[in-house]
Amino acid sequence: MGILSGKPQDEPMHYGEIFGTWTNLLTNNGLIAGYQVYINHTGDQDLKKLIEEAIQGLKNENKQIEELLKTNGIGLPPAPPDRPVAKLEDIPVGAKYSDPEISASVSKDVAAGLIVCSQLIGQSIREDVAMMYGQFHLAKAQFGAKMLKLNKEKGWLIPPPLQVKASE
Repeated sequence: MGILSGKPQDEPMHYGEIFGTWTNLLTNNGLIAGYQVYINHTGDQDLKKLIEEAIQGLKNENKQIEELLKTNGIGLPPAPPDRPVAKLEDIPVGAKYSDPEISASVSKDVAAGLIVCSQLIGQSIREDVAMMYGQFHLAKAQFGAKMLKLNKEKGWLIPPPLQVKASE
């Protein structure tokens, strides 16, 4: 039997796993608060539903990460309070995020989250941690596809320069 080849849950987490999961939890807490603000600014109902789905996905991730950290005796990072609900009409026009801005920001966060998940999968020596982040990665990829579809349907996608073949 090799080193650390027992039950993964009984193995210690290494510092990279601890830092990665703790930082991921801290980031998710901030994203949830930010997305609650975005919901107040969103006029598009399709986008609002996806933001609510994103919040629920982050909360589901947080439950698993918190349980992992607590089980391993790691203190949890601080979490901001839930944001109050506001009426879109009460937010001044110059202070309001636009729906395309919100959608672009959420899409950016999904892309960054995929990278974080991949990094944690790659650095983990505990199979349970790697598997957990594999599940998070799959969920983020599926959610990212929904965001891409919404951005295309609404005309919010700003593509980079496209390759156009010159005619002969």
